[in-house]
Amino acid sequence: MYKLGLSCYYHDAAAALLRDGEIIAAAQEERFSRTKHDPSFPRSAINYCIKEAGIDVSQIDHVVFYEKPFLKFERLLETYLAFAPLGLASFATSMPVWIKGKLFQKRGLIAALSDTLGNDIDWSKKIQFSDHHQSHAASAFYPSPFKSAAILTMDAVGEWTTTSWSVGDGKDLELKEELHFPHSLGLLYSAFTHYCGFRVNSGEYKLMGLAPFGSPIFVEKIKNHLIDIAEDGSFRMNMRYFDYCTGKSMTNSHFNSLFGGPALGPDMPVKQLHMDLAASVQKVVEEVIVKLATHIRKQSGESNLCLAGGVALNCVANRALKRAEIFDNIWVQPAAGDAGGAVGAALAFHHRVLGAPRSLPNNHDRMKGALLGPGYSDQEVAQSLNQLGASFSLKQEHELIDQVARALQEGKVVGWMNGRMEFGPRALGARSILADPRRADMQRKLNQKIKFRESFRPFAPAVLAEAAADWFDLENDSPYMLFVADIVEDKKRQATAEELDLTGFDQMRVERSVLPSVTHVDYTARVQTVDGKYNSKFHALLTQFEKLTGCPVLINTSFNVRGEPIVCTPEDAYRCFMDTEMDMLVIENNVLLKVDQNDPSFKPTSFQPD
Repeated sequence: MYKLGLSCYYHDAAAALLRDGEIIAAAQEERFSRTKHDPSFPRSAINYCIKEAGIDVSQIDHVVFYEKPFLKFERLLETYLAFAPLGLASFATSMPVWIKGKLFQKRGLIAALSDTLGNDIDWSKKIQFSDHHQSHAASAFYPSPFKSAAILTMDAVGEWTTTSWSVGDGKDLELKEELHFPHSLGLLYSAFTHYCGFRVNSGEYKLMGLAPFGSPIFVEKIKNHLIDIAEDGSFRMNMRYFDYCTGKSMTNSHFNSLFGGPALGPDMPVKQLHMDLAASVQKVVEEVIVKLATHIRKQSGESNLCLAGGVALNCVANRALKRAEIFDNIWVQPAAGDAGGAVGAALAFHHRVLGAPRSLPNNHDRMKGALLGPGYSDQEVAQSLNQLGASFSLKQEHELIDQVARALQEGKVVGWMNGRMEFGPRALGARSILADPRRADMQRKLNQKIKFRESFRPFAPAVLAEAAADWFDLENDSPYMLFVADIVEDKKRQATAEELDLTGFDQMRVERSVLPSVTHVDYTARVQTVDGKYNSKFHALLTQFEKLTGCPVLINTSFNVRGEPIVCTPEDAYRCFMDTEMDMLVIENNVLLKVDQNDPSFKPTSFQPD
């Protein structure tokens, strides 16, 4: 039986296809439309999933949407009534949109399915709906490697729920407790994201990267004025300081007065104040999560914990949770945000509603390394590159691995497209930009000439799983790049007294380890461990680089530039390669060198802030 899961109409629309409970394919619509965080109906993602499975649309037994639109409308309406007459203008603007396009979303979904897959099938008989947080919980538990576990989901808001915990056992999934809007850890973090000049729903990871430059001096002010945290981790937010219930802004004049001025605009420079605020809200979020986890462990008795929801992408908080040693094992859904809801909705219906049994893989989860998107043969790649007028050569795999490893050793930057595309926000060696982390100038080079993004943004290391403990303080594998870890002591470089006095972005001038381009200012790195089970070619490249250099680590950043989604097709990869100062492009076994390309339109761009 085939089940199609869908998430859309808010942000990060996606589709996922199950065959008898096995995830066959999953992808975000943005990868096809080239619109970052595309919220629209995932037509291209659906068509990809069906093509990948090799089935006819008539074989789809159920289509499951990741949330319940009527409950979401109820929350919106009750919120406006609760805060009336505040927010009247916002109410007048949003109500027509909801009534026309979202309130009767089932009808719209059926029409979109008919338009995408044909109207020979009565899609009204196949469509089902899942609660938003149930979709998150299912996406976390059912693909996890655990027979039973507690599940914690945290995001901005679903229909009403913002935080929930459940218990999963086999095919069963039972909700235990939940917190409701407007009290939301995700919205608290987004409020500070907005205040520090970053875009909500996409800039939260920038706030996380900014935090180590500051000091958490505002923790008590946040706890005294903005959020009241109970010992069990439940919390209430003081809505006097927030405007997301009644307007289109996250914060208001009271929030501004509390921290000494208005929110930053996107073109304004970040100051020490914003670094300190980022550090402070990060600490508050970690405190809440640790208290929640302590309560959940006590109430559930479970030794395993699964995480999903957008807050679960905060890999610094994930480290704090792991260090607290509340649970023996923690597993995070790699597509923890709304895109993963497509997977979770389908899995919840399959196991929880239909009662299908759940099988456990040996020593691995069921996400297949998150490599669930499109892949391309060498023949397909060659056809695309020929149409683009590219100069390339086809290599035997062992020749390619050696050539790329030597180029990386020489300081070259390599675009790497290999196998099926990743599902979720992280590049994991299928759609990656790779470089040598030992070079102190590589972080600046990548940020300014390749990624065109803020200079303070750190880069993540990919490391051979079998060598990870020699370089990073990791207790377990981290295949999905969802935990930060300290650099081990013997790889650190101790700062001088003068360097220790540096503040703000001046701290970036200090080389902190033998891997300076992946070591953040607090001596941490967001680590991906690579064991070769799902991406043997990437593992082979890391192995060859270690043979040449003694270092089993590479910089691994997503194959895209600022403001664009990760590349999907060979055409996407080639255009990104030509629009940046990358030196080499590898697509499957095809190698392209920048010096060999004859494209008069290529003009390297320097970084310009948004």
